[in-house]
Amino acid sequence: MSFKKLLIALYLFVFCFSFAETHEGTAEAAKDEKYNPVPFIMHHIADAHNWHLWGEGHNSVGISLPVILWDNGLKVFSSEKFGHEEEKVAEVDGKFYKVHHNKIYETNAAGDLEMHEEHPTNNAPLDFSITKVVAQMILAAVILLIIGFASASSYKKSAVPSGIAKFIEPIVVFVRDEIALQNIGSVRYRKYVPYLVTLFLFIWVLNILGLLPGAANTTGNIAFTMVLAVFTLLIVNLSGRKTYWMHMFDPLGSNMPFAGKILVYIILVPVELLGIITKPFALMIRLFANMTAGHIIIMSLIALIFIMQTYMITPVSLGLSLFIYVLEVLVAALQAYIFTMLTALFIGSAVEEPHHDNH
Repeated sequence: MSFKKLLIALYLFVFCFSFAETHEGTAEAAKDEKYNPVPFIMHHIADAHNWHLWGEGHNSVGISLPVILWDNGLKVFSSEKFGHEEEKVAEVDGKFYKVHHNKIYETNAAGDLEMHEEHPTNNAPLDFSITKVVAQMILAAVILLIIGFASASSYKKSAVPSGIAKFIEPIVVFVRDEIALQNIGSVRYRKYVPYLVTLFLFIWVLNILGLLPGAANTTGNIAFTMVLAVFTLLIVNLSGRKTYWMHMFDPLGSNMPFAGKILVYIILVPVELLGIITKPFALMIRLFANMTAGHIIIMSLIALIFIMQTYMITPVSLGLSLFIYVLEVLVAALQAYIFTMLTALFIGSAVEEPHHDNH
């Protein structure tokens, strides 16, 4: 418990320190203007080509990540060329590139961007870079691999779990019995258990990593949640049985003659088909919105100290931030459970038998 308290205190200290540095830099330029926390908050939740840890300007500390571009050939270089604040122009093989709103554009040596309604019109090469979000995904995958091999090693020694396996076994059993079995059914649930266990642990680990100081907001990235939703879309519809597709195209069945159903089906069938897209879309938005909202609320509560320009509100600001942070620890597991449970529910609706399974 003391470790959790230390971690939470460190988290709040790092962001208070970062806010203080930003506030100090802007106060000298405009003392009469109120502090605007929006740029700092958006910078915190956005993806980036380098992993910023702390500090501002020349005092910033971060990790340079590999930039991989396809621009009439492969271009691979370090994000260090853009600088820690990504304000520099990078020269690679005689071409110049600059980052604008986390997207790389081809420019001239001066870094000029041709703007049209606040959007650059410069050529944007295909970007396959290892960004901050991608790096954290790789880190989460490595953590899960270590946990998996360590658990497998434990079972080789004894049927009784030991070490990390004691923690993982109840999670696997819970996903198998309470999520897969209950929502998919006893006939076909086993083939989907590995995917559902991986999905649950992957989202949970990324949610926890996202709460650490300086970490990436991976599950709050709409592209990441979209990919997970597409996986669900593919698995559900590729697993769909005849009854699933018959329900889509003939939802009323043999209850009435087909001639009498035509007018109803003009509206009903498109709505049923639209449900194929809306179900995974709801998964995508739910995870993205909940995890992003938590980060924004915590940062906004801390920013109150600098917006109101008084330390009298510090106990209230940090107290509420601490409460939301503890709540986010619970939400990290809850969102992993909801995403996995709804995925299993959608799979179950696609593979259900024509008659209920009584076994």
